[in-house]
Amino acid sequence: MALSNTTASKDIKQMKMKSRKKHFQKQKQKIFRANEPFISVFMWGVNHTIKELSCMRMPLMLMPDDFKAYSKVKVDNHVFNKENLPSHFKVKEYCPLVFRRLREGFGIADNDYVSSLCVNQPFRVDDKGRSGSRFLHSFDHKYVIKTLSGEDIAEMHGLLPKYHQYIVEHNSKTLLPQYLGMYRLTLNNAEHYMIVMRNVFSSQYRAHKKYDLKGSTVQREASDKEKKKVLPTFKDNDFVKDNVKIYLDIDTRSDFLAKLKSDVEFLASLKLMDYSLLVGIHDCERPDRYNAYFDGLPEMDGNGFNDGSPGEDENAMAPATPPDSPGGILAEACRQDSTSGEDETHDSFYA
Repeated sequence: MALSNTTASKDIKQMKMKSRKKHFQKQKQKIFRANEPFISVFMWGVNHTIKELSCMRMPLMLMPDDFKAYSKVKVDNHVFNKENLPSHFKVKEYCPLVFRRLREGFGIADNDYVSSLCVNQPFRVDDKGRSGSRFLHSFDHKYVIKTLSGEDIAEMHGLLPKYHQYIVEHNSKTLLPQYLGMYRLTLNNAEHYMIVMRNVFSSQYRAHKKYDLKGSTVQREASDKEKKKVLPTFKDNDFVKDNVKIYLDIDTRSDFLAKLKSDVEFLASLKLMDYSLLVGIHDCERPDRYNAYFDGLPEMDGNGFNDGSPGEDENAMAPATPPDSPGGILAEACRQDSTSGEDETHDSFYA
């Protein structure tokens, strides 16, 4: 009988650990301030998950289970910051160790990641994907946050092991999107899926014109509706009509073409077809050369996590995106071949 009670007690303990609830004391200062609740929850979630990861040792080698792992936290009836955060919400981070390893490979420290995404709210961008995805930029323009569907998340899980292997084998030297984190937010009985990528353009210098190039001339011209946007996305025929030429020295050209060839071969091996080369052009003679930043940044603690204190942090503004940051082949999967041979993941992984 004693053995049975002990076993039952362990089971109850494990169940509580799987569904952790966070209870907070009221704080005077407002943190994770945003105009929309789901953005506030996103900021809170990134700060929380990175802080949790900071207490863990990174394994020398990732295992298959790491690509199926997730961390999940549920917040109920919190009383602080209720003007900006809902009373009930959940945050789920997919494959936390995998994305931590990817961030390390791309030279992104956790405290920089947190300060960019959690100090001030991300802002919406006019661009909208054909799939209906919406885009946000971090306030310092370093990161792009894209909303996804549940199907997109499942597809990303199928691609992630091979993507990670490719990035590791090529020492993170690629023009492919740099995926840095993937999350599910649940609030008001609605689920929001989001993925964070590094901005392919400079965080400091403004892109005055951009082209999406596929190497085709069939229906490859920006529509009149697109041209009315503040920063329209022009296409191949526009590139030719504008007589744009990009001059590179011999070494840079050789390095660029080698990356381009390798990345395209990788995408072809995954049976992906809908991808393009994104080119941004900065005009050095225009007065609006720099991206705008926000002032009045709250302080971060010693680890770069938001402690809710008022004030400014001199180190919150990290250096601009380096010149060798991704040039930007934006690959968006059409459909992965159903005979890929990847192991199926349990439904609870995506739930």
